[in-house]
Amino acid sequence: MINSKKQIIEYFNSGIKEIKNFKIGIEHEKFLFNNQNNKRIDYSKIKEMFSALLEFGWNPILEHKNIIGLNKGNKNITIEPGNQIELSGEKLNHIHEACAESQDYLFELKQVTKKLNIKIVSAGFDPISKLKEIPNNPKQRYELMTKDMPLGGELSLDMMYRTCGTQVNIDYDSEKDFIKKFKIINSIVPISIALFANSSIVEKKNSNYLSYRSKVWQNTSRGGLPKLFLENLDFEKYADFIINFPILFIQDKDNYISGKKYIFKDFMKGNVNEIENRLPTEKDLSIHLSTIFTENRLKKYIELRSMDTCGWDCLCAGPAFYVGLLYGNLDETNELILKWDKNKILNAYLEAPQKGFNTQLMGKDLLYWASILLNLSKKGLEKRDILNKNKKNETVFLNHLQKIIDNKTTNADHMISKFSQNEDLNELYDK
Repeated sequence: MINSKKQIIEYFNSGIKEIKNFKIGIEHEKFLFNNQNNKRIDYSKIKEMFSALLEFGWNPILEHKNIIGLNKGNKNITIEPGNQIELSGEKLNHIHEACAESQDYLFELKQVTKKLNIKIVSAGFDPISKLKEIPNNPKQRYELMTKDMPLGGELSLDMMYRTCGTQVNIDYDSEKDFIKKFKIINSIVPISIALFANSSIVEKKNSNYLSYRSKVWQNTSRGGLPKLFLENLDFEKYADFIINFPILFIQDKDNYISGKKYIFKDFMKGNVNEIENRLPTEKDLSIHLSTIFTENRLKKYIELRSMDTCGWDCLCAGPAFYVGLLYGNLDETNELILKWDKNKILNAYLEAPQKGFNTQLMGKDLLYWASILLNLSKKGLEKRDILNKNKKNETVFLNHLQKIIDNKTTNADHMISKFSQNEDLNELYDK
């Protein structure tokens, strides 16, 4: 049972790994549409799709007899509130492995979606549907979240039902290493938003944002970029942050109970009457940590969460970018951000979803900083020098980002120009 801050600090300490055991975990979400009517697929179609995927060795994950996901080895496919599907990949050693995993998944998905007449959209925000048109599913926690989340952020339901992101999970070898990595990733969130912007079309119109997804997450309950995250945040300070953070829900046996009246400290003191004042377990702590929707967060590893979903051709670019910086070239990257002003970072964070590369930070635009960071990442991946069977190192996965910077044109810009030429919905679907 968890009843002290010391136990939470110990939980974070237990995530420490030797550098040689560092892994990379990638999670990415996709929208699924019915090809006949351009509407998001409903739960009955999800069941058909999951049933077809069982042929590829996936096993069902059930909740109250409802299929809510699939599992194969250490990989999971799960459904989000509006039936977006997410692959949570295995913990892998390098980007070559991570990219191969995504390609295997794409192969399986293509067989099944083709058979069921489903189209995929790889964008950070649903470019077609209105919120009220999106079907839900019987996953229990989503019912409670749909009720409680809008109380703390006006676009919370858009976040749940209409966004897709790519997430990278990385390790730390000490508390000191965590402090450095966490400060870097939070400081470069504005650059990440601009570089990976891929959600410009909303309800079949140009939204005048490059990353409308980021705008939504900034107005989501429990989300955002706390100023505290731009400081030297150690395990104890992060523990204080989460202890005093409101609870979203508590899982009690098979039921989910709203936590809106409580912060985690109340739980630790045995003050939650609805569950007979029991104390939190490690599982309860883990649920609490994963329902804090900040741009980045800590579990027993660090989760980087500020990228719009990317098409299959550039899925590995984001993970490669961050691995180069954080595993390959940490000290030089740290040197770069050390003198950045917290208020200027926060200002750039608020402006980046709309202004993209034109956003100013420390007297330069974000295109300038993206270019500097890309070179640091490249250097880091060259230093790692992990080769594929064609003797290419991980820098091959940065080519997509190099093109974006050279042409000053993001995925969002491409989508605006492609779609606005003829407003053909087919332009929004993955080819």
